[in-house]
Amino acid sequence: MSGSSASGQGVQGAAGAVRKDVRRNQQALLDAAAEVFVTSGVEAPVRDIAARAGVGTGTVYRHFPTRADLVVAVYRHQVDACADAGPALLASSPTPGVALGRWVDLFVDFLVTKHGLAGAMQADNAGFETLHAYFLDRLLPVCTGLLDRAAAAGEIRSDITAYQLMRGIGNLCVGAESDGRYDARRMVTLLVAGLRHSP
Repeated sequence: MSGSSASGQGVQGAAGAVRKDVRRNQQALLDAAAEVFVTSGVEAPVRDIAARAGVGTGTVYRHFPTRADLVVAVYRHQVDACADAGPALLASSPTPGVALGRWVDLFVDFLVTKHGLAGAMQADNAGFETLHAYFLDRLLPVCTGLLDRAAAAGEIRSDITAYQLMRGIGNLCVGAESDGRYDARRMVTLLVAGLRHSP
């Protein structure tokens, strides 16, 4: 009986290790795809993504059978990374206001470099709306938490909502990737500076 139980635990442990490997491989593929999409666009050859991840093209297709599957997964992966960064920055930054500024920098990077991902989904309105809802569900609470903590610390004014700030930043980033004369990051820095209390 005990031998059977130990055997069962061994099988479960092996299955858990396999699942962990699969997740790790997926994360590596998503990171590689995100980097390739930034430099070459969402129509980049799958072989380029596979090469960046150090796997064969068959591995990419096994995880993501279609390009749309890959684009959606990369977009969600990047949204999750931006969302997870909020609490981490609050824990590691000297003040909530500094954490907010650092998070806004990450958010701008996401908007400027990943804009093509959302654009690639707009042909499928239902898919795009689902992605946009995911974007708001994940990032609005994070931004709200950062704003609330910075306002409570007296570092910024308290009369702006997370939606207003994210929408304003988004508007400042529109088209930034295709116009070398426009510096979206500088404009967003000016916007964030306007949140601070005057001395």
